[in-house]
Amino acid sequence: MELVLKDIDKSFGNKEVLNKASFSFDKGYVYALLGRNGAGKTTLFRIINESIDKDGGEVYLEDGGSTHKLDFKDIFFMVSEPELPKFLTGREFIRFFVDANKDKIDGNVDINEYFDLVDFDLDDADRLIQDYSTGMKNKLQMIMFLVLKPLVILMDEPLTSLDVVVQAQMKNIIRQISKDHIIIFSTHIMGLAKDICDKICLLHEKNLQAVDGLIKDDPNFEDTVISLLTRDKEDDEFKEASRKLSNKKEVNYEQEL
Repeated sequence: MELVLKDIDKSFGNKEVLNKASFSFDKGYVYALLGRNGAGKTTLFRIINESIDKDGGEVYLEDGGSTHKLDFKDIFFMVSEPELPKFLTGREFIRFFVDANKDKIDGNVDINEYFDLVDFDLDDADRLIQDYSTGMKNKLQMIMFLVLKPLVILMDEPLTSLDVVVQAQMKNIIRQISKDHIIIFSTHIMGLAKDICDKICLLHEKNLQAVDGLIKDDPNFEDTVISLLTRDKEDDEFKEASRKLSNKKEVNYEQEL
């Protein structure tokens, strides 16, 4: 199963953000979407999520040669600073969420089991959300997609402002569920990309470029990615760096065979 983006265009007024952006994301992997601030990472997510319209191109799922439209129920968009109803407790909110989505959920849901899964203190579950930290709110978001089990999970800088303990807990959960999902993880922190993601996708100069995930183990990984994100795509050094990454990918592929 693949999530396919084909020739995606998007402009805001005279500012072009995406131009013929294309990429295929495979099920079973966590992708790091890397790009400079303002490159269009959130815009790309909002297009996939259909919260904004694209100007051109296609977004669809491909499975065994057949294609079909990405349905809203197939996607969960996790944001870095979620706006949740402050007048509810965490437990009340999750109960409401489950009731509102019961037609999308298979079987009965034990709410306490999900709170336990994300290491959410049950006493905190009965406090008002207005008193929650960002980390606690993000754990509620994780419960939401764990309950729904969507095919595609979009994560827009979800770990940036969290303490190291919560980061570690959330990274473990992401790794555990990755085989059943297509997870795209937007971040500008190289360490997170190396630590949690299987594959790398760069958003640079309005387009998407694959970087072999195995290069994360290269000591020059960060310097290479920074070089790619700061050079014009027609620059000779950019082309040379891209060629090296492409060649490394082919070698690794042949070794796997």
